[in-house]
Amino acid sequence: MNPYPPIADHGMVGDLQTAALVSSEGSVDWWCSPRFDSPSLFASLLDSERGGHCRLAADVGEGSTTVRQLYMPDTAILVTRFMTPGGVGEVADFMVPLDSPVATDRHTLVRVARVVRGSLPFAFDCRPRFDYGRAPHRLTRPDDRSAVLHGPGTDLHVRITGDAALHADGDDVTAVFTLSAGQFATIVLTTTDSGGPEPPVLSGDEVEEQLERCRAFWLRWLRDCTYRGRWQDVVNRSAITLKLLTYAPTGAPVAAATMGLPEQIGGERNWDYRYTWIRDASLSVRALIDLGFQTEAFAFRRWLHERIVAGGMASGDPLQVMYRVDGEPHLTEEILDHLEGYQGSRPVRSGNAAANQLQLDIYGEAADALIVGHDIGAIRGWTALNGVLDWLCDHWDRPDEGIWETRGGRHNFTYSRLMTWVAFDRGIRAALYASRPADLPRWAVARDAAFRQIVERGWHKKRQAFVQHFDTDVLDASLLLMPRVGFVSAHDQDWLSTLDAMEEELVSDSLVYRYDPVASPDGLRGSEGTFNLCSFLYVEALARSGRLDQARYAFDKMLTYANHVGLFAEEIGPSGEQLGNFPQAFTHLSLITAAMALDEQLGKQGPPREAEPRHQGIHGLGRVAPRID
Repeated sequence: MNPYPPIADHGMVGDLQTAALVSSEGSVDWWCSPRFDSPSLFASLLDSERGGHCRLAADVGEGSTTVRQLYMPDTAILVTRFMTPGGVGEVADFMVPLDSPVATDRHTLVRVARVVRGSLPFAFDCRPRFDYGRAPHRLTRPDDRSAVLHGPGTDLHVRITGDAALHADGDDVTAVFTLSAGQFATIVLTTTDSGGPEPPVLSGDEVEEQLERCRAFWLRWLRDCTYRGRWQDVVNRSAITLKLLTYAPTGAPVAAATMGLPEQIGGERNWDYRYTWIRDASLSVRALIDLGFQTEAFAFRRWLHERIVAGGMASGDPLQVMYRVDGEPHLTEEILDHLEGYQGSRPVRSGNAAANQLQLDIYGEAADALIVGHDIGAIRGWTALNGVLDWLCDHWDRPDEGIWETRGGRHNFTYSRLMTWVAFDRGIRAALYASRPADLPRWAVARDAAFRQIVERGWHKKRQAFVQHFDTDVLDASLLLMPRVGFVSAHDQDWLSTLDAMEEELVSDSLVYRYDPVASPDGLRGSEGTFNLCSFLYVEALARSGRLDQARYAFDKMLTYANHVGLFAEEIGPSGEQLGNFPQAFTHLSLITAAMALDEQLGKQGPPREAEPRHQGIHGLGRVAPRID
């Protein structure tokens, strides 16, 4: 068994409050409970010896087994198949979704082993390591088919029940059993508070009922999807992934299921992504809205409104960059020195110090998600947004750390100004359409000032491109969003010149780097891979600019980097390996928007369209929107 399987060698199952990663070897290598951002129970991805794992797999010699992993179609039920000379078997892993506003400490992972041909021995090996491997546990045995692994004090414990006899191995649990064609055995792991009632032991019929409940939930949820395009399967998988990464009790999406997975093997860029970034969450929810999922929009609006009303930021800002899934703003960053990190990639961090950064772009992404078309949400939500935009009028024009959360100092980032423009633009449009109270003249002054700064200071004459910030000639792939948000026409000559410059400097065989950290130091050592979000934004930008053949080929290439079940991490490394936290919401939301843009443009494909004349470029325009006096 590989002590560190590839990051991409995993599928994800979850119940909308937590999620587990299961490798193609049948090992649960990551699971935090009772929430995404709780301390880990299994974290062998971050330390193969100390992290803990739970393996259920065919027990045959290495080299004699062919393993395949897949999802049951359009569900989050993960099936790992083992094909051996003696038989064919599989393990189905699933968690029944808890689509409820009530948070719970009880979470159940069901693991069902069965044989479809021949006969096959299985081995079960469960070795949890509580609190990121820092806390000891003890084992009790109510009977020979159940075991309880007690965490420290009166906190969480794990109860294991199964159809096979369970054996103690110190304070851990093992089992071996053999199944013949048509037979199955179930092992159920339930995490619960030590003071709660014991979970019931599931019969075979009850397991079947739970499996059907899980399958029916996902099929029913997908019925709301309005996408009927060319890439239905991959869009469905990305939508399910975004839903799995959303904490149902509050409606808050997390950026990824994991923490500490490296952007460079052996490097220090190892962050904790199990939190709700205003930016990532807004973009995720907007992608789901565009697919027709309205329930998620309502839940996120409520969560974001609560954050604005709560206020209380030490800086005086109405929002901070990120929160815990319950809205708690304190995310103290801690180095877990006892963990060696994935393949020795240190340090392993829990918490995230970037929560205290100033990132002014978040107000634009939030406004774009909250105001979709003419839907501006509830009256109280408008009142809260109104107050945020009034505050932003006095605070937008200053350096910040930017979208990429650099730790090398603040700058006047062009993307932050772009999203400032978006925030005021969306607010003005919504107020006019819905006759909402707003200080429109003041908002318009701020909007126009942000526009002028981008055009006059974010544009580099020598490079003939929009650049990362006002004091550099470095390019930045975040600006690929300029056409989508409506700041510039996708056929504007200045935009096409920027796209050409990015293609020359940031694009490597359809893969896109965020920026050049050598030319624009970000305060961190080492390098990183290409950024999947940017690669899909590049596809979208190509499509909107009419470069459809190039866009479609780049999109098809990007899909080859997906793992065996259609999941993506944050980055792609130099050998095509997936790097960074996994699976990553940024990647899957941008896949959705790229597919939708491609479908839209391919659907209206006609004669090739020439670029607009140079004098109609953004630098040849006067005021692009009437001023509101």
